[in-house]
Amino acid sequence: MLLLLAFQVLILNHVQISGYGTPLVFACMILYMPMGSVRTGILLWGFCTGMLVDIFSNTPGVASGSMTFAALIQQPLLRLTVPRDAPENIEPSMQNMGTGNFVRYAMLLMLFHHLVYYGLESFSLYHMTDAVLLMLTSWVSSVLLALLLEAFRRKN
Repeated sequence: MLLLLAFQVLILNHVQISGYGTPLVFACMILYMPMGSVRTGILLWGFCTGMLVDIFSNTPGVASGSMTFAALIQQPLLRLTVPRDAPENIEPSMQNMGTGNFVRYAMLLMLFHHLVYYGLESFSLYHMTDAVLLMLTSWVSSVLLALLLEAFRRKN
């Protein structure tokens, strides 16, 4: 968690893709929570991680709100995408879930996280096209980084 937080705050917060999206890889912390985890523990981890990102990124409440929402929907999304014959305490990974299921799970969780994050950040419909473009470029880059992180995790 600390490595993801440091990577986000020190490097990725200063990266913008085509002047728009910033990859938000800190949501991977929720992505890798096992299926049998206690729900209040996941919510607390999500909120605390988001709060730390908020403190270091000067985004009061945006990251903590979006991470808490991602933590709230993590278990239902995981149940939706995990194979039926999987054990109850499966740890989300390409190896355990299969590539297609893991990619689907990562894309959905990151999509919901980014919708809430950029919804809270813009909190307006005034520049809707800019907000949607910002969210989409950030979402695509975040999913690609999450899959790269998963490939690196699988090698080690």
